[in-house]
Amino acid sequence: MKKVLIAYTSRTGTTEKMAEYLAEGIRMSGNETKVTKISLLKKEKDLSGFDGYFFGCPTYHKDMTNGMKQFLFLAERANLTGKMGGAFGSHTHSGEAAPMIFETMQHVFKMDVIDLGPLNLTDAIMETDEGMKACHQYAKALSQKFEG
Repeated sequence: MKKVLIAYTSRTGTTEKMAEYLAEGIRMSGNETKVTKISLLKKEKDLSGFDGYFFGCPTYHKDMTNGMKQFLFLAERANLTGKMGGAFGSHTHSGEAAPMIFETMQHVFKMDVIDLGPLNLTDAIMETDEGMKACHQYAKALSQKFEG
């Protein structure tokens, strides 16, 4: 059994909902997960002991939040090189945050990120079963990386 950290920030609750659906998908795949807000992770050691990571942030004004930017500096110091990972986020119209996080995980942290790219869903889709299923599938893709 592998252990996955799902760390997120959410303003309206939609990205938080995505985090919970991702956690369900991880558990359905037979793995363990910890879901937490990025504001509760203060030290590099708070990110240790996990086999995989999901980092999530909504898009605001075509960018990720300042809190997520600060969290990514913390994550960089945690040396996640080679770890499995993925990024997610919700948005109303533009959706830049999740791809920015994903590229940081891939190119700066040198993580083994999900081949599907970032999970980037509109708030409207997250209000449907399709949003839940997309989150479950994304979590399943990370779990399959553990097997391969």
